Amino acid sequence: MKIVTIVGSLRKESYNMYLAKTMQDRYKDKIDIEIADIRSLPHFDQDEENNPPQAVKEFKESILSADGVIIITPEYNWSIPGVLKNALDWASRVDKVFIGKPVIALGATPGMLGTVRAQMHLREILAAPGIQAKILPPGGNEVLIGFAHQKFDEQAGQLVDEGTLSFLDSKVEDFIDFVKSEAHK
Repeated sequence: MKIVTIVGSLRKESYNMYLAKTMQDRYKDKIDIEIADIRSLPHFDQDEENNPPQAVKEFKESILSADGVIIITPEYNWSIPGVLKNALDWASRVDKVFIGKPVIALGATPGMLGTVRAQMHLREILAAPGIQAKILPPGGNEVLIGFAHQKFDEQAGQLVDEGTLSFLDSKVEDFIDFVKSEAHK
């Protein structure tokens, strides 16, 4: 199963990128996780949407060819970062590569609430007419990692908190089942 992960942080030592890399390594026997490059995406420009730059074409193709998408977002000013919104804007135009695509949202932050507001906004964006992703339903499926500075080994760049890893394991299993069920619809 091929999964594309979009990380909404460009910071070199981002907890959210550490989370993506932890998942890439931890679940390599179950799913093939590719981390998309959103750093190279130019600002969305409607004048170029019909013939976008190569980086946009490659980004959209990675989503289109994936069985599902993991979106990992930090929380900036109670919402998602601009770079993530920019990537979603590109993906929502012309060929609209997210329509019907299974998605799970996750996020890590040093704060207590674990990106809950950003993920609420992300869910609204993913329901927009140009995106219409199939989001893993809420109600216990939210992966909100608060106090990230206490749960990651920053030297190794890995999530190490056993309770969080155990919860993450169960949510990844739920997501795999969700992707499989959406493929049969």
